[in-house]
Amino acid sequence: MQIPIYQIDAFTDQLFKGNPAAVCLLESWPEDHILQSIAAENNLSETAFCLPENKHFALRWFTPQAEIDLCGHATLASAYVIMKYVDSSLKKVSFETKSGILSVERENDLLAMDFPARPASPSQAPPELLKGLGMQPQEVFRSRDYLVVFDNEAIVRDLIPDMRLLEQVDCTGVIVTAPGDTTDFVSRFFAPKVGIPEDPVTGSSHCTLIPYWAERLGKSRLTAAQLSERGGALVCEDRNGRVKIAGKAVAYLEGMINI
Repeated sequence: MQIPIYQIDAFTDQLFKGNPAAVCLLESWPEDHILQSIAAENNLSETAFCLPENKHFALRWFTPQAEIDLCGHATLASAYVIMKYVDSSLKKVSFETKSGILSVERENDLLAMDFPARPASPSQAPPELLKGLGMQPQEVFRSRDYLVVFDNEAIVRDLIPDMRLLEQVDCTGVIVTAPGDTTDFVSRFFAPKVGIPEDPVTGSSHCTLIPYWAERLGKSRLTAAQLSERGGALVCEDRNGRVKIAGKAVAYLEGMINI
């Protein structure tokens, strides 16, 4: 079996920035253990697998350790690959996923994703979360992930989490956020439980961040930065139960997997 593979840096227009994702174009589904082995071999935060099905593409995402239910940057990367290498005439791509139908549309030089919102509710912080972050937050919320709010951008940038403690937290990941100095908000995302100590740029976390900051700031259109070492920029919009997450992408690698 040969599988075309592409590595795309998402939420950036510069190589070696943003969040790298592998995108594999399939003609049929291999067994799940093969998909998981490919993701582990790639050793990126996510590997996406795309398969044409009717008018959509079926899309699944795997970390090096597990399949997940939603991934933004690998969806952006998948749309980029399809629009660049499969059919350059496409202006919109729809994916059938574990989180429903997701669409990605060209908006000038951006790719804009339409995702479900995941608003968070106030939550009691477990001891391992606070100890793992080493800082007392303003507020703590929870949806799929914990959303931990701090006073300012510098606190978020300078956090040095204890990943062994965060791995014990009873959810997929931990989002930390604060008002931005030059953007509406900033964030970082930690998910050691699923093999991602720190994700460079995280689309799915913005399904929770956008509703929170839209309500707090009283505006629907927002700019965001993720403060990982690689960094990334996102253009966001709250759409009453849905969110738009837009960014750029650049190709790093084209190749073939031989199995």
